[in-house]
Amino acid sequence: MGPLPRSRLPFLLLLALTAVVGCDSSSPPPPPAEQPVSDVQFDVTVPPETPVDAVLLLQGTDPGLSGPSGQGLELVYQGGRVFSIKTRLPKSQELTYSVRMSAPTAQVALDAVGQAVPARTVTLRENEENVGFSVERWGPPSGVTQPQTVFVVAVPENTSPDDSLYLPGNQPELGPWDPGKVKLYKAVNSSYAITLSFAPETPLEFKVTRGSWETVEKNAEGQDIDNRTFKTGGGFERVFITVERWDATPPPPPVLTGNIQYLDVTPANSALKPRKVIIWLPPGYEDNPTRRYPVLYMHDGQNLMDASTSFAGEWGVDETAQRLVQEGLVEPLIIVGIYNTADRIAEYTPVPDLPNYEEGGQADAYGQFLVEQLKPQIDNTYRTKPEGQYTGLAGSSLGGLVSLYLGMKYPGTFTRLGVVSPSVWWADQDIVARVDALPAKLPLRIWEDIGTEEGDSSQEETETVEDAQALRDALVRKGWAEGTDLKYTVIEGGRHNERDWAARFDDILQFLYPEPPLTP
Repeated sequence: MGPLPRSRLPFLLLLALTAVVGCDSSSPPPPPAEQPVSDVQFDVTVPPETPVDAVLLLQGTDPGLSGPSGQGLELVYQGGRVFSIKTRLPKSQELTYSVRMSAPTAQVALDAVGQAVPARTVTLRENEENVGFSVERWGPPSGVTQPQTVFVVAVPENTSPDDSLYLPGNQPELGPWDPGKVKLYKAVNSSYAITLSFAPETPLEFKVTRGSWETVEKNAEGQDIDNRTFKTGGGFERVFITVERWDATPPPPPVLTGNIQYLDVTPANSALKPRKVIIWLPPGYEDNPTRRYPVLYMHDGQNLMDASTSFAGEWGVDETAQRLVQEGLVEPLIIVGIYNTADRIAEYTPVPDLPNYEEGGQADAYGQFLVEQLKPQIDNTYRTKPEGQYTGLAGSSLGGLVSLYLGMKYPGTFTRLGVVSPSVWWADQDIVARVDALPAKLPLRIWEDIGTEEGDSSQEETETVEDAQALRDALVRKGWAEGTDLKYTVIEGGRHNERDWAARFDDILQFLYPEPPLTP
């Protein structure tokens, strides 16, 4: 086609100008280029005590971390100790984020000293990124200042998911020694956990059960284990425990030797709890209706004769006494075992051991119960020789401590004392000071012993040879003579448990109740 006529050019130019001037200035601009994004996976490694049913939320400044509820994105448990979430977020910007637990309790991430961890930041630069971080511990937003001891328990693969685990031990926070009281919760990585608070330098003894002493943990060979031990440091610490094996076979029936009877006793003092009493009667008791017998009272009665009621194995008192009486090596006697209660520490100590044991100091009330209520009941029920020269008192650990204390307080009631692995350390060797303060030697026949492996002399609050020696020296200074009315024994390799006490109960009984009988 040829060139346009000159007459049409102004018209076309006018149309072009009209189109430009007449366009609507309020019309939307063309859509901007799409903002670059990054696929981001957050992997959070949680502390081992994190509950397995924990709900963890990832929160941050970007709307992409708000989640459907606006509270954050819920992370998914991946197994082990890892929770994860993958999401799409804007690229090339600084992102602030944090993690918190919303269930089973509301908690935030804390650092090692117990302060809330500030929000983290990351700049997303790749198309796909992985952001990994760890949580040291959980706690309230205000932080944690008190000491915390976390127990983390790994269990055998054959542990039933329906099993409940418990942590009985020697402190009030651990039961004490109630096999079904202090329950652990299920934690990540197929473990169980609990967090407790103890005073610094508290000596702990404990075991793991499934609710009873019949279901207590065993070693790999299926045998009983010694009490686990740990001394608290006063800050935040974890105690890792591995249960080697559960006893898969039904527990054997109780093995009781001789004539065994029981009493249920409610102390007249309402500050003391009701308890059971086990009584062993000597061979021939029923066949000699006119004969009367000396009596040995012993603490921690559930540990003496019946493994099914013991929290740490039994002494075998019934079998040992039965054999020694039948062999004519000890005088026939009656043995009375007083069960302990949850107030064992308080009842077996004459004063508190501050600041760690404020509950101590009820030995006077416990002794009054023995002297004014239990002993008269035993004397009225059984054919005893009620006089003090025929009556003894024995126990181990704190039971050894209270035996000596009550023997000195009631020398007319108890004159034969079994002071086994005594807790001489209690209240800065308070018992040693009491012996030194005696105005004169008392008519007491005393067995004292200690094992060389019961404690470390570099530590406080544990039974040591040095402490036991200090007590022996105090008794000698006051007039007791070794080989006559004092028997002091150091057991090489001896440990602080029922098995070792059972091994020497034979010697203890022969010293306190020899045959022929001691001359009053």
